[in-house]
Amino acid sequence: MKETPDITLFRHETRVTVRFHEVDMLGVCNNAVYINYFEQARLQYIKDLGLVPENGLFAENNFYMVRNEINYRSHSHFDDELIVRSRISYIGSSSYGFEHLVTNAKTGKLIADGKGVIVQVSKQEEKPVLLSQSFRDTVTAYEKQVTLKVG
Repeated sequence: MKETPDITLFRHETRVTVRFHEVDMLGVCNNAVYINYFEQARLQYIKDLGLVPENGLFAENNFYMVRNEINYRSHSHFDDELIVRSRISYIGSSSYGFEHLVTNAKTGKLIADGKGVIVQVSKQEEKPVLLSQSFRDTVTAYEKQVTLKVG
């Protein structure tokens, strides 16, 4: 099994509760739902760090999710409260990487971990756009460890 990520690197937390429509007839959370939890946590992270553009998320550029990866470690069940821990692990020229850990709030058990890549793209030209220095500064000031990739 894949090595467990270092939980101490994850400062941001979003709490979710497994809802009835997210489980199968055994009360187990469907594996595809974790992508939604990751998305919810990413958006909350961006909001909490003040990284939403002044004109809104969809005003100037698009942010495309170009990769998602999940490792399932255990199951969650209907009405479980989960903690989705998130971090930006690297910043490139026009892309950045998120990592997530999902744990059961009551037991602390690791349910899933994953990562993804987001690219900022110009609405007009549909080409990658450089991330702002403000974005870089905000993330590097918040994160304990983030890799800056150049080029």
